[in-house]
Amino acid sequence: MPKSTHWDNKRLPEIDFLRGIAIIMMAVFHFMWDLSYFNGIHINLYSGFWGIFQKLTGGLFILLVGVSLTLSYSKSRDRSLRKFILRGLTVFCYGLIITIFSYLFARQSIVFFGILHFIGISIMIATPFIRKRYLNMLLGIAALASAFWIGKIRLGFPWLVWVWDNHPVNTLDLYPLLPWIGVVFLGLFFGNVLYPEGRRRLKLAVPGSFSAISRPIRFLGRNSLLLYFLHLPVMFGLAYIISLIV
Repeated sequence: MPKSTHWDNKRLPEIDFLRGIAIIMMAVFHFMWDLSYFNGIHINLYSGFWGIFQKLTGGLFILLVGVSLTLSYSKSRDRSLRKFILRGLTVFCYGLIITIFSYLFARQSIVFFGILHFIGISIMIATPFIRKRYLNMLLGIAALASAFWIGKIRLGFPWLVWVWDNHPVNTLDLYPLLPWIGVVFLGLFFGNVLYPEGRRRLKLAVPGSFSAISRPIRFLGRNSLLLYFLHLPVMFGLAYIISLIV
C-alpha cells in the first residue's frame, strides 16, 4: 500500500492547494475569454458550462477569503480591527490597479468592482464577525438567499450596482456584495468549525504521492495574489499569438 503522510497544522497545505486550484481555474477562464476577444473561439462564456465554471471559480476564491480570515485572526498577535481593515483596504487598492489598466485598454468595459474590489470591501465588512460561528452561517445563508428576490429589483440608475446587480452595466468583471458576501460569511463559519483557534480539528492523511504531485499547485496557492496579476498579461499574449496562428 502507498505510504501516507500527515499534513501539519503550520501552513495548512489543503488551503494552499484549494487556492492553487482556484488560480488554475481563473487562468483557464481568462484564457478562454482572451481567445474569444481575439475571435479565436466563438462561445458564450457567461451561460451554460462556462457560466457555471466562472461562478465556481469566483466562489472558491471568495470562500477561502472567509476561511483565511479566521486562520489569520487565530494566529495573529495583533487582533485589532484596524489591522484587518487596513488589509481589506490594501486588497481594494490592488483592485484599483485593475481598474486603471482596464480604463487604459478596455475603456468601454472598465472594471470598477471586480473580485479584488469585492474581496477588499468584504474583508472590512466581515472582520467584526470573524469569531461569530453560527451567526456567520445565518448571515451567509441569508445573503445567498437574497439573490432570489433582490435580483428582481431593478433601478433606473447604476450607482448601486456594486451592492447588487440592479442595473445593466458593461464591465469585464463584477462581483456585487449581494449575494457574494454570503460566501465570505460561510467561509468564516467553516473556518471556525474546521480550524478552531487556527488548528485543524481532524488529522489529514494524504498519500505521499499526492503530497508530492500537489506541491506545484500549493506553490500557486501560496503566491495567488502575485500570480493573479502575472497571469493576466501572459494569458492575453498567449491568446493573441494563438489567434494569429489559427
